[in-house]
Amino acid sequence: MGEPTENVRHSGRGSSAGNAVTKTLNVLEAAVAGHGPRRLADICADSGVPKASVHRILATLTDLGFITSEGGGSYRAGTRMLALAEEVKAAGATGIGDVLTKLSREVRQTVHLALRSGDHAVYVHKVEADQPYRMASRVGMRLPLHCTAIGKSILAHLPEHELESIFATAGMPAKTSETITDVERLSAELAQIREQGYAIDDEENEKTIRCIGAPVFDRTDTVVGGVSISTVAFILPREELLTFAPALQTAVASLTNLL
Repeated sequence: MGEPTENVRHSGRGSSAGNAVTKTLNVLEAAVAGHGPRRLADICADSGVPKASVHRILATLTDLGFITSEGGGSYRAGTRMLALAEEVKAAGATGIGDVLTKLSREVRQTVHLALRSGDHAVYVHKVEADQPYRMASRVGMRLPLHCTAIGKSILAHLPEHELESIFATAGMPAKTSETITDVERLSAELAQIREQGYAIDDEENEKTIRCIGAPVFDRTDTVVGGVSISTVAFILPREELLTFAPALQTAVASLTNLL
């Protein structure tokens, strides 16, 4: 069976070569997550890859320029990784950025795009609203699937065996008193999400933050991520948040053609 985290990330498919690629990508993602250098222990924990393999992979990535060793067992993104990130950002900025900016201006709230990465999702775009407050989220931040609007939108469109693997590996930890931690209750909500086309995070991941999210699919109709509109719960009531659903669904439909 292999290591549980790696099985979830790879969905149990592929050859040993495919598993090696998955391990490498998981280590690379963990090494460049957040701001500043990452410690070896954190890279091992976030990637789900054994320490000996992480050492080997980091050595190769360092030789190739994707990772830089900071000494003392810490690593950060290398020049080759930074250059690649800028190319990707430039390639997607026009179409994707325009769609998200238009949505943010229409609803006057902060908008995020996150893509699935194994048993979590990662913010890849953020458009901050012109409001007196700022969301603490940032590009590159990981978010759980069971208690976020984007995450639940993704889960609602995954096959049953993938859901079981994610729940078994990532669990359903309570982030706030509102977090759904019961599989049966969450499954019922996922069915409702599929029917209505959007999900609500009602202070389930972070107190005072309420979001509406919808799934983004690629051209093969596979769910790859989601878009959310984030609001402050005590400023914008839930009923008004729900009125954003049509604009949100128009935006995700446009993104499907761009991804």
